Amino acid sequence: MKIDPERFLSDLHKLREFGASGIGKGVIRPAYSDADIAARKWLAEQMKDAGLRVHFDPVGNLFGLADGPSILLGSHTDSQPEGGWLDGALGVIAGLEVARAAKEAGGPSVSVVSFQDEEGRFGVLTGSAVWGGKIDLQTADALTDDTGLTFADARARMADLSSGFVDPEQFTGYIEMHIEQGPSLDSSNTQIGVVSDIVGIRDMRITFNGQQNHAGTTPMHLRRDAFQALSAFNAEINDRFANVVTPHTVWTIGHAVLHPNASSIVPGRATFSMQWRDGDADRLDRMEKIIRTAADEIADRTGLTVEFGDLLGLEPETMNDNLRGALEAGAEDVAPGNWGVLPSGALHDATNVARLMPVAMLFVPSINGISHAFDEDTDEADLSAGLKVLARAVSRISA
Repeated sequence: MKIDPERFLSDLHKLREFGASGIGKGVIRPAYSDADIAARKWLAEQMKDAGLRVHFDPVGNLFGLADGPSILLGSHTDSQPEGGWLDGALGVIAGLEVARAAKEAGGPSVSVVSFQDEEGRFGVLTGSAVWGGKIDLQTADALTDDTGLTFADARARMADLSSGFVDPEQFTGYIEMHIEQGPSLDSSNTQIGVVSDIVGIRDMRITFNGQQNHAGTTPMHLRRDAFQALSAFNAEINDRFANVVTPHTVWTIGHAVLHPNASSIVPGRATFSMQWRDGDADRLDRMEKIIRTAADEIADRTGLTVEFGDLLGLEPETMNDNLRGALEAGAEDVAPGNWGVLPSGALHDATNVARLMPVAMLFVPSINGISHAFDEDTDEADLSAGLKVLARAVSRISA
């Protein structure tokens, strides 16, 4: 199997033209957008040219299927609202190159996938969550994005392309190559990272309901200001977590909406996202109890009410020893002494796929640890090194 790094890089740069932001190498390619659908159609043509059988499933997951039992490689090609050119795209194009090279060499058998809505426009890793059985299609169809658009209406845009779900029994395992999206590899000048496990995540919307009122005539001591409750929650939650979390635990309030969001009106409602991540499921549960207790107590003392939305999330997932071992051997071949083992603090489709088959992940450095931003980037020598590790691992697994 002879891979072609130049062909791989050319395809990777071509993919970033779909939804190009015009700022550096950034892309704007949210799930089911015009750019996303155009990118998937282009990718389908590349899969077909590589001798793979193209298959879109009902939620827009795109598979390039090899004949017979095969290893599955891939990731996703949708992006954040302001995203980088490598997040997800790297794993798909690397998988395509390995599949293409394998086909040219007469084996091994390699299939490729680009999952839909990994970036969470509608849920948490939505496309792989449905395929992996984490949520059923009816439940997913009721999910909405920030504008109120339903998942059902969004996926209807691809209805003319789709057929049934792919049977996972034909795959012997799944490997996902990805940028690290953090600073560990870059700061230590380490070229390759083999993932030990993927952290679990919990995500919930919380709403404080107060009393909308005139900002000029309502005395401060009589206000039931929903934003003040949000502010108090944000200030207190760090202290309340202190004896529970570890240095690797993270939590984020990443999206907040005030109603009516006007400068002369005391906010009557504040809705915000609360997300927390850790590699220990019990710790995630303990953090949930702290979050709910803190919000309830703040609401009580400020004269507000609080509502909790549905709790979304995924459990921590340990990588398969056999697949991980093949990646480690490949890393030592390609970057002797210059690779390491690390956990993934970001979620990936591999978490959902692990419900169906053995999984493993491979990381390459993110320059300055930046991702989910237009200036996300990785040195092309590191991209090619990661591709070589992936190819060698696939060859070992299939030997």
